[in-house]
Amino acid sequence: ITIWVYYFFRDPERFPIDDENYLLSPADGVVSQIIETNGPKEIGLENKKYTRVSIFMNVFDCHVNRVPSSGKINQIFYKPGKYINASFDKASEENERNYIKMKNSNGDDLILVQIAGLIARRIVCEIKENDETKQGDKFGMIRFGSRVDLYFSNYQLMVNMKQKTIAGETILARKKLND
Repeated sequence: ITIWVYYFFRDPERFPIDDENYLLSPADGVVSQIIETNGPKEIGLENKKYTRVSIFMNVFDCHVNRVPSSGKINQIFYKPGKYINASFDKASEENERNYIKMKNSNGDDLILVQIAGLIARRIVCEIKENDETKQGDKFGMIRFGSRVDLYFSNYQLMVNMKQKTIAGETILARKKLND
């Protein structure tokens, strides 16, 4: 058990591409959902359209979460909730979660949502409002099977369903070029 706990809380070094035209994965795991949807109502974005990429982390994935793009943290909102399986879509509405709204260096709004899962009972957020972040920086973790959602617009998707991702390294999307 001790070895497994040590393995679970590992924090390997990551090497972001350091290019603000790309959004990197905020979590290790598997892309479990890609949808076009309204933004989270909890932070007043229910009338704005976004692409949402959900990444499910099983108990064997590294659970350190990383910032997909450099920028400034504008808002953090924690919402208590249930602990149903994070791979289910209803987890986005019912589970304990932490919303992080940031504006990246390109001026785009990004929303990260840490969602606790069936086993997880603790979301850790190590950043605060007005913090400046760099692409690939650690911003927190979720203990045991959980999920991170990334909402964005003005970017072209570069991942597929069921694709394995590495936090701070896997490219999720590329800034759309102006025509």
